[in-house]
Amino acid sequence: MRIFIGIDLDNEVRSRIARFLEGIEGFAPDARWVHPESLHVTLKFIGEQKPDQVEAIAERLRRIEASAFDIRFAGYGFFPTAKAPRVFWIGIDAGPELAQLAAAIDATTAELGIPSEARFYSPHLTLARAGGRSGSPKWRKGDGSNSVFAVLEKRLAAMGDLDFGKIIAREFILYQSQLSPRGSKYTKLERFALRH
Repeated sequence: MRIFIGIDLDNEVRSRIARFLEGIEGFAPDARWVHPESLHVTLKFIGEQKPDQVEAIAERLRRIEASAFDIRFAGYGFFPTAKAPRVFWIGIDAGPELAQLAAAIDATTAELGIPSEARFYSPHLTLARAGGRSGSPKWRKGDGSNSVFAVLEKRLAAMGDLDFGKIIAREFILYQSQLSPRGSKYTKLERFALRH
């Protein structure tokens, strides 16, 4: 079972982003666009696990105590760089609570032998990938100048600031990810409430 931990978007922010995507997808027709219903803030990608290990992870996640917090979705960018774009994303602005929650989850899962994150937590909302390329923000071998997002980049520069609003993160979720030719399908396995 392929799993990850994340935060879901509320309907208002999701529908604003969906309308934005409808207006811009044509500017990068060769990109693989994320379906609006699949949008989420990733806290920790875990990968393939056996069902008993998934239950052990859920049991540990139930012990995490954290408070609810605001997340604003604004701005955009490209990984690893705008000159060699592989991923198009929306920015995430949150207080220290988001990174603290990600760190708590990372520490909790590390107790079960799941490798800790090697890089600093850098939250973003992936909207599109250039072909079948990796979603990693780091520079990868084979990255180089490409034109997949060139027209989109010019159009976005003319739009000015992007702001999709904010949500209150009241819970985090353990998801199952199932890969298919039409993209990933996410199933919510368990929700973990944050204090109000």
